[in-house]
Amino acid sequence: MVNASVRYGASIRKRQKVVGAKKSALYKCEACGRMTVKRIGTSIWKCKHCNATYAGGAYSMTTPEGEVARRIIEGIKKQ
Repeated sequence: MVNASVRYGASIRKRQKVVGAKKSALYKCEACGRMTVKRIGTSIWKCKHCNATYAGGAYSMTTPEGEVARRIIEGIKKQ
């Protein structure tokens, strides 16, 4: 079904479909390890099981920049 809010252009509708799927997907909780983290607002993610709250990307749990920062921090901790 085509979203009524996205009009004019197949490429825009395809992009909106990908973003919508990321936004509504469940993500893995870093605290309890379950796939129960869901978006509750713009950049706010909450685990249904342990009620842990995370700040992340607007439409996905992590952003590419956040992943780079996480890897850098892990590398520093190992040294």
